[in-house]
Amino acid sequence: MTLLRLFPPSSWAALALAVMALPSHALFKVVAPDGTVTYTDRPPPASAGRPATAGKEAPAADPAVALASLPYELRQTVARFPVTLYTSNDCAPCESGRRLLQGRGVPYVERQVLNEDDAAALDRLTGGRSVPTLRIGGQALRGYADSDWNSYLDAAGYPRESHLPPGYQPPPATPLVERQPEAPPQAARPVVEPPIAAPPTTGPSPTGIRF
Repeated sequence: MTLLRLFPPSSWAALALAVMALPSHALFKVVAPDGTVTYTDRPPPASAGRPATAGKEAPAADPAVALASLPYELRQTVARFPVTLYTSNDCAPCESGRRLLQGRGVPYVERQVLNEDDAAALDRLTGGRSVPTLRIGGQALRGYADSDWNSYLDAAGYPRESHLPPGYQPPPATPLVERQPEAPPQAARPVVEPPIAAPPTTGPSPTGIRF
């Protein structure tokens, strides 16, 4: 069946106006940490802010990537392919990865792998335990290799030179797994000794001898 049979010539103009009136909003592809893909016509917030239980990925600190403050094209790229850097302490390749991201002006969130729980969570999220690991959207790159990192950042649409607003600072790094607050130590309760009873007094014995 053709459009000629569906719509008489008198209705073509109305049809054209209706098509032009359709919204032309861009769709954003959002990849959650568990790999779930969602399409939306609004840029999602940089952090979902969901509470996490022990052993689960901790909610990222507010990444301060204020999407509204970023240039339009960079804002769209961040919404489609958010970048997360997984690091640990005393890791020279991790520092190299930070410098690469900061030199290109890539907004990113840094999550630290500091204990076995963090390592297990990293394995679930990226399929490995090595650091640094760079995650661009749903793609995980294990180990630092500037050529590979740059290639994937290029493919995601991140610029080679920084387009960040003046004074922008990346958010502070946070542990990958939420830390449960430690219970405050309880003060030692003093031990109260029972009073010592006085020895009973006895009256004089029949023989006149006192005890």
